Amino acid sequence: MRLLHTSDWHLGRAFHRVNLLEAQAEFIGHLVTTVREHAVDAVVVSGDVYDRAVPPLAAVELFDTALHRLAGLGVPTVMISGNHDSARRLGVGAGLIDRAGIHLRTEPSAAGTPVLLRDAHGDVAFYGLPYLEPALVKDEFAVDRAGHEAVLGAAMDRVRADLATRAPGTRSVVLAHAFVTGGQASDSERDITVGGVAAVPAGVFDGVDYVALGHLHGCQTLTERVRYSGSPLAYSFSETGHRKSMWLIDLDADGAVTADRVDCPVPRPLARVRGTLDDLLADPGLARHEDAWVEATLTDPVRPADPMARLTERFPHTLSLVFAPDRAPDDPGESYARRLADRTDQQIAEDFVAHVRGAGPDAHETAVLREAFDTVRADAAVREVAR
Repeated sequence: MRLLHTSDWHLGRAFHRVNLLEAQAEFIGHLVTTVREHAVDAVVVSGDVYDRAVPPLAAVELFDTALHRLAGLGVPTVMISGNHDSARRLGVGAGLIDRAGIHLRTEPSAAGTPVLLRDAHGDVAFYGLPYLEPALVKDEFAVDRAGHEAVLGAAMDRVRADLATRAPGTRSVVLAHAFVTGGQASDSERDITVGGVAAVPAGVFDGVDYVALGHLHGCQTLTERVRYSGSPLAYSFSETGHRKSMWLIDLDADGAVTADRVDCPVPRPLARVRGTLDDLLADPGLARHEDAWVEATLTDPVRPADPMARLTERFPHTLSLVFAPDRAPDDPGESYARRLADRTDQQIAEDFVAHVRGAGPDAHETAVLREAFDTVRADAAVREVAR
């Protein structure tokens, strides 16, 4: 069976205020063409179909178009909700849409109930594990502690239990939206940290033939059977080095995996440039970036006059301007943003405690801070679901 694995469409998202709807529509057309030209047997979409719980109307219309075009191919599609989606909204009408070959899996309680598709070698069971917010689903999965590994492990126990009841030789595919250990994050994914731990080990998914992951925006191979497709478009300058693509997966009669990448259309290349303003305007080596979306980091010790206007004369698609003056590490003028770079909310709070009273938090206080951050994230997740 040949699968096309994609995820993280984020319909409705902009790139530094640039509307990407046209580029997203081009991707949908490319996906449909790929399904047809590569004789794909099933499409899997591993979450974050929309960029937010209440997407703009234009994004909903594009999703509707995508559903009609996929259904028109007569090729089954299995789709789960991600942490950006409203599972309830995405899942509306799932029972009816199911009849058209579009299988929406947004309910955690259905984790162990597969979509069964068949080829010449027998059944392939597709299990949809939508994004599982630990605080919201711990009771459903009867886990003692609200953590990502615990709830995903319990969901996978249901998958393995169901698979054990299937005919011998039944192959299996799991769709999941999670941060799996070994994956490389970018700046455009929403933090899903709970209990200080966001990542789950790939071993959670043992016992199935292929795991189609969503959430991280870079295409990645964690093991031969566990992969991220990544997002089809770049949504931050941290993705400048990404090759945007989908996975074309072949499952043979024994469940062995063969994988190839299918590149996605690129609306405009990305470039990050760094230096003084005069150097950026004069360097002939930067000519290749003049048609790219550009993030410019200026290292001038004193902020120059009209930097954006001057940059856009050479780089008309400059979207982001960052100031990072070259200074000695002990210079009091070092930017606050630089001091906070790559630090978590928890670490920043602990540093603040140490700054105020001269000593960092003890183990109990650290646990209280962590619980407070987890509660805020859980409350935000509940509010988003309720919207």
